[in-house]
Amino acid sequence: MSDNVQPLGQPAAGSIAFLGLGHMGGPMAVNLVKAGYTVTGFDVVPAALDTARSHGIPTVDSAVDALAGAAVVLTMLPSGRHVLDAYRGTDGQPGLLQAAAPGTLFLDCSTINVDEAREAAALAVAAGHRSVDAPVSGGVVGAEAGTLTFMVGALPEDFEAVKPMLDVMGKRVVHCGEHGAGQAAKICNNLILGVSMIAVSEAFVLGEKLGLTHQALFDVASAASGQCWALTTNCPVPGPVPTSPANRDYQPGFAGALMAKDLKLALNALQSTGVAARLGPLASEIYDTFAAEGGAGRDFSGIITDIRDKSAS
Repeated sequence: MSDNVQPLGQPAAGSIAFLGLGHMGGPMAVNLVKAGYTVTGFDVVPAALDTARSHGIPTVDSAVDALAGAAVVLTMLPSGRHVLDAYRGTDGQPGLLQAAAPGTLFLDCSTINVDEAREAAALAVAAGHRSVDAPVSGGVVGAEAGTLTFMVGALPEDFEAVKPMLDVMGKRVVHCGEHGAGQAAKICNNLILGVSMIAVSEAFVLGEKLGLTHQALFDVASAASGQCWALTTNCPVPGPVPTSPANRDYQPGFAGALMAKDLKLALNALQSTGVAARLGPLASEIYDTFAAEGGAGRDFSGIITDIRDKSAS
């Protein structure tokens, strides 16, 4: 194990460059600071930097500046292209791989294509570094509470090196395999989630048409074979699950735009592997339309309003 990564078991000793301080990354960085880690943050959005500083996270003027003395570079970026560009550099500017000290551990918590995750890992290793992909599940609420689930793709020794840090930000950390396996697990999980939320929403609209109350359908399905997370935790109708976004006019949560993005990643993987999928591509199409027609900033469970609005009266 590289000397500059070993201190991760001692929270105050490992320095972390945290790149991407948005709705998810910001709270994750705050939890690391609270646990005693030394964190230096950067984001291209000034407001994100202001928020980070207000929570005690030192910030710098560029991603490369954040790398000074860093044992770990944690990225939480919008897409695989952002990750790869950051690693390699753009417009003649040095990338993170060139700027980092030898043997730095690159931990990417973004949700990106499996192929992009594997490419990023190969670039990092070729540059003399270490690589872990660890996308998350749990949304903004989980990021703030430190209850995220991390799906990790890494060599066993690198997984053990980052696990103490991931345990600070989440309540469940699963080693799914080597490079890219974390992303593979994430898109498979969210394929299930997207399809199941559509099914649950269709069932509630059908129940409305048939004269069932929301509570009656919930009481049956939540204790029967229709039980699933989309029903019992993120129920798309107000009432049965008081903490679900449906009770807050579908404020996310997990936004429709993010579900559309994740299902697009799943669709890419389905197509590249030749899986004879039918529901996945249709779910991707449904959420693409939902996001484009005003659902991008609403919780993904708001798909029920789209189904209801388009149903015959």
